Amino acid sequence: MKTLKLSLIALLFFFIVSVGYSQVVYSTEWKSEANKVVYVTKWKSEADMIVYKSDWKSEATSNSGIWYFTEWKSEAEWIVYFTDWKSDANLVVYFTDWKSEAGWVKK
Repeated sequence: MKTLKLSLIALLFFFIVSVGYSQVVYSTEWKSEANKVVYVTKWKSEADMIVYKSDWKSEATSNSGIWYFTEWKSEAEWIVYFTDWKSDANLVVYFTDWKSEAGWVKK
């Protein structure tokens, strides 16, 4: 019985950690609401992160650079505001068409 409880606690912990570090993203119109201010660059060499937009929430895991955009703010791990000015941003991203390119360039 004790090992069953420990197993359930470990499983719950794993679930919370994997959901907590997903990259489910909500795009807001208000900079004050965001926890990431993002500038989208045209040049891969300028990016802090190369981002692949996924149609599947299950792919957006563990700080991978694979983002799933949700319509619900309460579902999002990151609330982002896209700025037109690189100097305003705390994260510079380059969007790619290739999932294999996704990930951090500079942390």
